[in-house]
Amino acid sequence: MRNQRNALYIFSLTLVAAIGGLLFGYDTAVISGAEKSIQAYLIEPLGLGSFAHGATVSSALIGCIIGGLISGIFASKFGRKRSLIVAAALFFVSALGSSYPEFLFYTQGEPSLALLFTFNFYRIIGGIGVGLASAITPMYIGEIAPADIRGKMVSFNQFMIIFGMLVVYFVNWGIANGQTVEWINEIGWRYMFASEAIPALVFGLLLIFVPETPRYLAMQNKEDKALSVLAKINGASEAKVILKDIKESVQASASANKEKLFAYGKLVIVVGILLSVFQQFVGINVALYYAPRIFESMGAAKDASMLQTIVMGLVNVVFTVVAIFTVDKWGRKPLLITGSIGMALGMFGVAGLAFANIIGMSTLVFIIIYTASFMMSWGPICWVLISEIFPNKIRGQAVAIAVAAQWAANYFISSTYPMMMEFSGGMTYGFYGLMSILSAIFVWKWVPETKGKTLEQMEDIWKQKSELNEKAS
Repeated sequence: MRNQRNALYIFSLTLVAAIGGLLFGYDTAVISGAEKSIQAYLIEPLGLGSFAHGATVSSALIGCIIGGLISGIFASKFGRKRSLIVAAALFFVSALGSSYPEFLFYTQGEPSLALLFTFNFYRIIGGIGVGLASAITPMYIGEIAPADIRGKMVSFNQFMIIFGMLVVYFVNWGIANGQTVEWINEIGWRYMFASEAIPALVFGLLLIFVPETPRYLAMQNKEDKALSVLAKINGASEAKVILKDIKESVQASASANKEKLFAYGKLVIVVGILLSVFQQFVGINVALYYAPRIFESMGAAKDASMLQTIVMGLVNVVFTVVAIFTVDKWGRKPLLITGSIGMALGMFGVAGLAFANIIGMSTLVFIIIYTASFMMSWGPICWVLISEIFPNKIRGQAVAIAVAAQWAANYFISSTYPMMMEFSGGMTYGFYGLMSILSAIFVWKWVPETKGKTLEQMEDIWKQKSELNEKAS
C-alpha cells in the first residue's frame, strides 16, 4: 500500500515533469503579448500582409509538429527523462534567440527578410521543444502514476500548461505596463521572449534528479532499477506485482511482434489522432494566441486588453483545477462531452454577436464560457487519454503520431485565423462551434472510458477489440 512518503514522491516527480507543461504554455502564449509588436517591427516594414503575420505568429507550431513527430523516436531510443532534458535545452536556446534574432544577422536594427527568417527559426527551435515536451511529459507522468490517481496527475500537467500561460500573461503585462507603444515595439517584445530562459534553465537542472520511468526501464531489461522506482511509488509489496504485469505485457508484445504500429488494430490510432485534431479544431488556441487582439477589437485599450487576458487566464486555471479533482471521479467521457456542449454554447454565442455587430461585455462572457468549458474538459482530458489509451509497446510511436497531428491541426487553425476573420468573424466562430458539436458525437461513439484502468488493462481492451474486428472481417 502507498503511504504519505510514496504520495509525496509521486507528486515531486509529477511536479518536475510538469514544468515541461509550464514551458509548453509559456512558449505558446508568450506570442500573445508580442504579436502586434512583431507585426509592427518585422512584418509591416517589409510590406507583408495577413498571411505573413499569421504564419509568423504560428511559426513555432512548425517546430511543434517536428517535435511531435520525433518524440516517439526520442522516447524509445533515449528514454523519457533524457528527451525532456533535450526539450529544456531547446526552450533555453529559443528564448534567447527569439529575443535577439540579430545575433545571426546583424542588420543595425533595420527589418529584413533575413531577420524575419532568423526570428522564425528560433521560434521553430522552441516549437520542437514544445512538441517533445507535449508528448513526453504526459507520457512520463502516465507511466509513473498509479492507475487510481493517474488522471489527476496527468491533468496536473494541463494545470501547469495553463499556469505557464497565466504567468506569461502577467510577465507580458508587467513589461508593457506604463510603456509607450514605440518602446514595446522596439524593445519590450524582446524581454517577453527572453524571460522564458529562466524556467527553461530550472527545468533542465531539476530533471537531472528524477529517475527514468519504470515501464521504460523494464522495456530496456533494467528490472532492478524499475523495481526500485516502483517501490518508491507504490510500496515494496505492490511494486513486485506491478513489475510482473509490466514484464508480461512487454514479453507478450515482443513475442507476438507487437511493436508494429497497427498490431492492436487501426481504431486505437485513429481515436488518438481524432482526439488531437478535435482538441485544436474547436479553436482554443485562437483564443489563447490572439487574446489581447480579440479584446482590443471589443474596444479595450492596450493595457486593458492585457488585463482582460489575465482574467481569462485566471478562469482557465480555476476550471483546470475542476478537471483535476473530477477526472478520476466522473470519468473521462462525461467531462469531454459536457465540455464540448459548453464550448459550442460559447462559440455560437460569440458568432451570433459577431453577425449582429455587437461588441462588448457579452462577448467576453461567451469567450469565458467557452474557455472554461475547454479547460475543464478537452484541455486536460485529451492529454490524459493520449497518455493512457496506447499499449506499452507502441506508446512511443502512437503518441508521436497523435501529438504531431495535434500540432498540425493547431498550425492550420492558428495560421488561418487572421484570413478567416477578414472574411467573416461570425462564420469563423461558428465553425469552431460546429467542431465542438462534432467532438461530442465523436467521444460518445468511439472513445473508451479509461478511468481506474491500468495501462496494461487498456492494452488488453484494444487487443480484444482488434481480435473482434478480425473475426468480423
